Amino acid sequence: MSPNSRAAIGVFDSGVGGLTVFKALAERLPHERMVYLGDTARVPYGTKSPEVVTRYSLGCARELLQHELKALVVACNTASALALDALEAQLPVPVVGVIAPGAAAAAAATKSRRVAVIATPATIASGAYQRALHEARADLEVRAKACPLFVPLAEEGWTQGDVPRLVAREYLGQGFVDGADTLVLGCTHYPLLRDIIAEAVGPKVTLVDSAHATAEHVAGLLEKRGLLAPVGNAPERHFLVTDTPARFVEIAGRFLGQPIAGAQQVDLKLA
Repeated sequence: MSPNSRAAIGVFDSGVGGLTVFKALAERLPHERMVYLGDTARVPYGTKSPEVVTRYSLGCARELLQHELKALVVACNTASALALDALEAQLPVPVVGVIAPGAAAAAAATKSRRVAVIATPATIASGAYQRALHEARADLEVRAKACPLFVPLAEEGWTQGDVPRLVAREYLGQGFVDGADTLVLGCTHYPLLRDIIAEAVGPKVTLVDSAHATAEHVAGLLEKRGLLAPVGNAPERHFLVTDTPARFVEIAGRFLGQPIAGAQQVDLKLA
């Protein structure tokens, strides 16, 4: 069955980080029905092999397809880097990752032609952002660095103060961004640490958040296909998790800027 304009946008991530993408989508597309799945039983994806990430991603996608989707957004940078081709090949709806839109936004923003990327170890090791940036603009000089401690800091709410400031200085000091005028926040957790990261790199560096670039891309895709929800459509929001919901519900309010009523636990046959 072909999708209709009242069908839902599905969004999945390995955990809670993708809620920054969900929030950007909800703000850009306020009339859309949206379903979010956080694979909280198997988080993080950033330390797992490409084969495992692809298998987990396909499982998340199949679960979301049960909710009458018109598009799927892969909010996880690691899954976007490692599983996007498999998802596009096997799903009957358009699939949008967060890497290409973020790379395009960074390529458009830079004036020095030097762009830095920070992300999880798996995303950096995959080279996905580096390739996407060069595809967007061949003359770019790209440097990339894994910043794994930013994820637990964001989830614990340690987004201000001496601890995250010291971590940011350690990761982003020592000349990492010298000459770069644009920094891509290549993990969905990192926007919560935006102020600390901006302080560490200085005011001359523009921060690019892939979430907002992805939301714009999805809006354009739906408009082009005639699938935008009509004005007045009930903007239902549903949240699914693969582990007990309590921790997710607690953290979700931090990422969304407002509390959620709850989340439903689903079984993806985790064995």
